[in-house]
Amino acid sequence: MSEVQPRAISLSDVGRQLFESAPDAVVIIDREGTIRMVNEHAVTMFGYARDELTGQHLEILIPERSRRRHPSHRADYFANPTTRPMGAGLELAARRKDGTDFRVDIALSSLETEDGLLVSAAIRDITDWVRTTKEREVLEAQLRVHQAQRLESLGGLAGGIAHDFNNVLAAISTYCELIRGGLRGLPVPPDGSAGVDKLVHDIDQIRKATDRAAHLTHQLLVFSRREIAKPEILDVNETVVEMEKLLTHTIGEDVVLVTELADPAPSVEMDRGQLEQVLMNLVVNARDSMPHGGQLQIRTLDLLLDEGASSAVGGIGPGRYLGVTVSDTGTGMSREVIDRAFEPFFTTKDEGRGTGLGLATVYGIVIESGGGIAIYSEPEMGTSVKVYLPAAEGAPAELAEDLDVRSLQGTGETILFVEDEDMVREPASRLLREHGYTVIDSDDPREAVRLVADAAVEIHLLLTDVVMPGLTGKELAELVRETRPDIKTVFVSGYPQDVIAYRGAADPELILIEKPFTTQLLLRTIREVLDSR
Repeated sequence: MSEVQPRAISLSDVGRQLFESAPDAVVIIDREGTIRMVNEHAVTMFGYARDELTGQHLEILIPERSRRRHPSHRADYFANPTTRPMGAGLELAARRKDGTDFRVDIALSSLETEDGLLVSAAIRDITDWVRTTKEREVLEAQLRVHQAQRLESLGGLAGGIAHDFNNVLAAISTYCELIRGGLRGLPVPPDGSAGVDKLVHDIDQIRKATDRAAHLTHQLLVFSRREIAKPEILDVNETVVEMEKLLTHTIGEDVVLVTELADPAPSVEMDRGQLEQVLMNLVVNARDSMPHGGQLQIRTLDLLLDEGASSAVGGIGPGRYLGVTVSDTGTGMSREVIDRAFEPFFTTKDEGRGTGLGLATVYGIVIESGGGIAIYSEPEMGTSVKVYLPAAEGAPAELAEDLDVRSLQGTGETILFVEDEDMVREPASRLLREHGYTVIDSDDPREAVRLVADAAVEIHLLLTDVVMPGLTGKELAELVRETRPDIKTVFVSGYPQDVIAYRGAADPELILIEKPFTTQLLLRTIREVLDSR
């Protein structure tokens, strides 16, 4: 007795035309998984004739590796039929008559018929789409690597420039101190003129300019992310005022910079360079959104956030915060852009105009500082980025302009100063000698090792550069300690801190003076180390 084949579903002429012209392959099955009807697109996609499919079990179109799971999936679906649209995100595959597998996306819908519940599966071949997507993902990954390598190269260049520049600044600063010290001992001219005082004033101005140059070098290193964070109590208003001239030059003449600073404003605890980086990145982003000019405002606020207000920012708790808002009158952002704005490498700028790391860096710094950040924007209505930084207890440290160095004088102790840069070593050695120390200086760390090996040479302290040819400062200090464990060590360096860490001198227990250094800092550090037990 021959097996009875399930009869095909009857369709009206209009229905059949719609069925056959569907953009996807359509396969209709019953509860047992028997194929009841297919359209022409399915015939083309799977390579079977229509009568080869009708009446066959659906497994004919399913790869063998997936067949064992299909009965339970089908039973679950018939027990609770729901519509599943295209793009449901499932990893699905199908098999052609020639045995080849291919990736598919399938939309399911249920049909109530006189023969009971049937399921219509619209099947789409997404092989090309998957291939294109994977290729795009590979290209995006390669682009990220390329951008990261480019930034790393820029950071390396910045570090090298900073090292050389800091050596120059150290020489200028030290010679200023020497000249200033010499001028103090000169008699007042008999005609009563203020010639000496004027020279002292001029030297002080050179010294202040040197300090400013050192600060700019620090900014360069921070912007290239090659400085290690050193949190301190900061006055944000003061930082904004100090950066105002630099920011004005950065944004150009067609953008007006307006500042509105809270008075009083709470202090914050964070790295000064990172705070400057946050401000600079936000300002640059705002400027780029105003290609035809506009107004940019920096505003600080003293905020006391309750539970509701803090939860709206996300990631922060109630309490007192300093709010920093950077607003512009630029092109604004859509909701989709705002949602991705803090993603690394995401940018809406033209090729070559941005890395997509500006806001991502800001976000990382703010979150690391215990704060929060939010963006408020509408297309063509400008943007406001609001940063919330936890208020810190205590006031910003005030730096003394001209400390009395008499309490920091040496008492004949011998310092072995190892520095390969003549323009740094020579004036610093003179300075130390003029303040009561005996100095043995050398530009060769291996010569220093030989000097230390001579027990007849009295040495109390090793003052050494970190990065030198032949031996690093850390290696030199270790060799010295093996021979003369009583000799104390102070490091100096003009390199960025990531290089110092790589060279092994970033241990928090080690004493490091960054170039350019002031007389007060050099003498105070040496005095404290020598006086320590």
